[in-house]
Amino acid sequence: MELELEGKVKKAIQDIRPSLQADGGDIELVTVGENGKVSVRLTGACNGCPMAQITLKQGVERYLKETIPEIKSVDAV
Repeated sequence: MELELEGKVKKAIQDIRPSLQADGGDIELVTVGENGKVSVRLTGACNGCPMAQITLKQGVERYLKETIPEIKSVDAV
């Protein structure tokens, strides 16, 4: 089950990656917890950007939750 969930998360991140890359940033999957918590690393222009938290919560987290109902939260590490 956990590997299946991780595969879904990887696919969803690949779907949104081009949007981040268009602005000079990128995203890496770090972990997918059994409790539905996803950890990601924002890199490139996203690293240290004042808008990164908004991008993470209103963009990445919202998309993952809509696409994969098992996801409860997304946090940056």
